[in-house]
Amino acid sequence: MFSVLQNLEAIFLSGINLSLRMNIDANFTLPKLTDVSFSSCNLSEFPNFIRHSNGLRSLVLSKNSIHGNIPKWICEKDDLQILDLSHNNLTGKISNCLPKSLLVLNLQANYFDGNVPFGFPEGCGLRNLNLHGNQMDGLLPRSLLNCSMLEVLDVGNNSIEDTFPHWLESLPNLQVLVLRSNKFHGFLRSTKESSSFPKLRVLDLSSNDFLGPLPLRYMENFKAMMDSHGEDGSPDYMKASTRVNSYQYSLVVTWKGFDYELQGILTIFSSIHLSNNKFEGEIPDFIGKLSSLKGLNLSHNNFTGHIPPSLGNLTNLEWLDISSNELAGKIPDELVSLTQLSVLNLSNNHLVGRIPQGNQFNTFGNGSYEGNIGLCGIPLSKSCDGSGTPPSFFQKKDELWRFGWRVVVLGYGCGVVFGLLMGYLVFRTGKPKWFVSLFDGRPSQSGRKMRKARRLVQRRS
Repeated sequence: MFSVLQNLEAIFLSGINLSLRMNIDANFTLPKLTDVSFSSCNLSEFPNFIRHSNGLRSLVLSKNSIHGNIPKWICEKDDLQILDLSHNNLTGKISNCLPKSLLVLNLQANYFDGNVPFGFPEGCGLRNLNLHGNQMDGLLPRSLLNCSMLEVLDVGNNSIEDTFPHWLESLPNLQVLVLRSNKFHGFLRSTKESSSFPKLRVLDLSSNDFLGPLPLRYMENFKAMMDSHGEDGSPDYMKASTRVNSYQYSLVVTWKGFDYELQGILTIFSSIHLSNNKFEGEIPDFIGKLSSLKGLNLSHNNFTGHIPPSLGNLTNLEWLDISSNELAGKIPDELVSLTQLSVLNLSNNHLVGRIPQGNQFNTFGNGSYEGNIGLCGIPLSKSCDGSGTPPSFFQKKDELWRFGWRVVVLGYGCGVVFGLLMGYLVFRTGKPKWFVSLFDGRPSQSGRKMRKARRLVQRRS
């Protein structure tokens, strides 16, 4: 069907729930074809006709069931700029012969193993490298420094074993860095005095073995996270474009404990995810200056000290999770000003005192605070006394004793007064008539009148 369309430049059949059936071995050429998108078309192999399309610039075959290795003929596509083979069943090692013209290489959610490709050439134009969710190991190759235009680097959910790649701080355009769920380890130390990660907006180092204090020197250079409106104030999606196609970047984020894939990354989206590591020390006050943050997750670490009141300056924050640490003290009242907050988790720390009230804090349930035995107030069942601290066990016992004794005294007093009043009436008036009729056995006056009237009626009849 396609073979007769000799002037066809682009085929977009993605996202329409179509099961594409074709002759995989069809041997024909579409000389003007530049952009192909067959996402979610139930393909099991690479369509053969693409092999002969020499001017191909964009190839999107994501969310299919394609298996096997990446074919060698893809290396021959000298003009190829966008290659998206994500969410398939591809295996083997990633070849170093991939086209130097690539802007986007998305191989997410496959079964690739071995090392990350190490042959990134000088002048590499790659902007988005996504290897998330494979079985890759080894070290990150320093040849990535040759890709000075790199904006997104996502190698999450692999088995890469390395120290923190501090040398990535030299990439001037890096905006998204995802190293989550690997075997990275050690301290986070900056080797540069300034200009480290100046454009970084998304940092995800969760579920590794990083340790030590948070790198304040890095945070002081997160300029993009300090701009709550973006560089020009007009949000857009991160993307790469060919002549006829615009390709939006994707990103996996954790929300309420579940992973979600964002099909677009806004240029104003900003988050820090450092959970499930061994970070320690206090949470630096400086983090309150990262005003563009939408999400902050520092859970399951060894942070100590107090919750910084400066977190109240993060007015764009939508989720905050600092659970399962060693934090102490009160919850700062400044957090009430976070009116965009929809997820809050402060559980399993050593927090004490009254839970702040107002704005979003009126919407959070018990789960946000559980595991902090010193907290009190709504929504917890434990109330606070006037000082804002929960009453102790002995205070509660003493209050119950005093309350019970008051009830007994009150009941006893009322009974005495009632008894004295009734005794006075008895001795003042003699035996009450109703009492005599019940216990003396003598008929009452009303009873005699009734019998007399009945006898009179009988005589007249």
